[in-house]
Parts: sequence; structure tokens; C-alpha cells
Amino acid sequence: MIVIPIKSEQTYPWLLEKHYAKRIPQIMFAFGLYIDDELKGVVTFGIPASPSLCMGICGKEHSAIVLELNRLCLMDNNKNESSFLVSNAIKQLPKPTIVVSYADHAQGHVGYIYQATNFLYTGLSAHRVDWTVKGLEHKHSKTLSDGMTLESIKAKYGDDFYYAERSRKHRYILFHGSKTDKKVLNSKLKYEILPYPKGETKQYDSGGFVITQDSLF
Repeated sequence: MIVIPIKSEQTYPWLLEKHYAKRIPQIMFAFGLYIDDELKGVVTFGIPASPSLCMGICGKEHSAIVLELNRLCLMDNNKNESSFLVSNAIKQLPKPTIVVSYADHAQGHVGYIYQATNFLYTGLSAHRVDWTVKGLEHKHSKTLSDGMTLESIKAKYGDDFYYAERSRKHRYILFHGSKTDKKVLNSKLKYEILPYPKGETKQYDSGGFVITQDSLF
């Protein structure tokens, strides 16, 4: 098994067809897991959509080095493949970097892959409410709005426009850098470090790409 950088475009079939979110996030770095020269998995990193999240981890002075591990998808997820992909991808990121990732509780994810790769667990994300459109829940609000104001969106979709509570997610954080970098970032961490959550997880099967949640998420 080897993990190497790949072009963002190489992840698109995986993320659009196989990943449950069915959309492309903001991608700055993408890596592929190759076994016998065949691409068996992808992981992507990008700038989090929320500036407040970037500033909220270790303060404004370290907000520019925050990256989100925003997609992880494997074809088979045989033993150790997911942790090998994540850990070796992170090793190739710039130093220092603060890596944050989420495991979606509503999807039956706990975050075992992050526990296996020594991320810190910092609890559940805050309660939030998002707007969406009936029948278009799979699309991101930024895609639906396309530059329109909220009032224009409400007028366009009428009774199909509604608000829904956002599912809470398990938040994991990892500091990538030298021993000094990690020491400084640990001292600046604004979240409380909590014990790892446990629980049963679901099996996810999408078009032949099988992801075992209890080992992956």
C-alpha cells in the first residue's frame, strides 16, 4: 500500500457517486491509496467553511493553518487501509497544520478511524438550524442560493422552503508538525479534550464501494 498526492479531479467520481454526501467540498489537498497500482481509496482536505471554527480551535493567530479532513472514501476498507490512508496523507501536509474532522452522528458514525490515528476528541458540534428545500436536501445551501438573498430564495421555492435542525457531529482535532509546534498548539487549544465516544455503527454499501463504519468512522 502506498499513499500519494492526486489531482482533485480524480476524487470526483468517488465523492459524487460513492460518498453519502454526494457533493464536492472545497479541496486543497487530495491523496489516493494505491494497492498494486490500483486506486483503492481517497481522502481530501480543505479550508473549513466556517471562519469561526478556524478561529475557535486555537485562536485567530493560528486560524490560517486549519484544514478540514472533509472526505474519506474507500473501495473495500480492508483491515488497516483507512488508518493507513489517513495517517500517511496527513504526514504529507504542510507543517504546522491543525486538522479537524467530523463524524456524523446522524449517519451512524462514531469516529473510530480518528481514534485509531490519535486525533483528540473535543465533543459534539453545537446545535444549529439550516434552511433547505423539499426534495433538494442533498444539495448544499450555497449551491441552492447561487448568489440570491434569503428572501429571494424563500420567494422562489415557496412552501418547499423550510428550516431543519442540523445533525450534531463528533469533532476530532489533530496537530501536525514538529514537537514544538504540537506543544504550542496543544497549549492554545480552546476545546476541552474528552474521552473517545463508543457505540454501534452502521454498515454502508454504495455501488460496490463498501465502507465499514465501525472501522472507518
